Amino acid sequence: MPTMIDSDATHILAADHRKVEGLFADFEKASGASRKASLAHEICTELKIHAQVEEEIFYPALRGKIDDDLFHEAFVEHDGAKTLINAIEASSPEDEFFDARVTVLKEEIAHHVREEEKRHDNMFQQARAAEADLDALGERILARKEELMAQAKERGLPPAQTVTM
Repeated sequence: MPTMIDSDATHILAADHRKVEGLFADFEKASGASRKASLAHEICTELKIHAQVEEEIFYPALRGKIDDDLFHEAFVEHDGAKTLINAIEASSPEDEFFDARVTVLKEEIAHHVREEEKRHDNMFQQARAAEADLDALGERILARKEELMAQAKERGLPPAQTVTM
């Protein structure tokens, strides 16, 4: 029997959040430069893909349907994270600020996740209330994520591009 895939965009994006939270927890427990470098690379790749699908697919579908401040803040928060991601990817665990950058990225992502799914009247709740077609968005997100993951494995992803900075 075929496996059913949950195509609700908010569920897909929330699953991404949980995966990255787990990677951050693994990073905090990690010892050794090679393990930290590997985890940091995985965190950065996951976040770059996540931000890109949100900015290409999810956020545009919500423009005008959710609170404008929440909408704009999401892009600015992404850009702050992208700046750190690029700095992490350009450095190594031997860099004196490497661990601090990953820690601050974790804190920024935790704040962003609260805005999207945990605080009262969050972005995901507003998307549901606006009756956005979350399954159609989810199918597009899954397809795009698959493309970006293949690109990451084949040739790597380019540095994250900011939108608001």
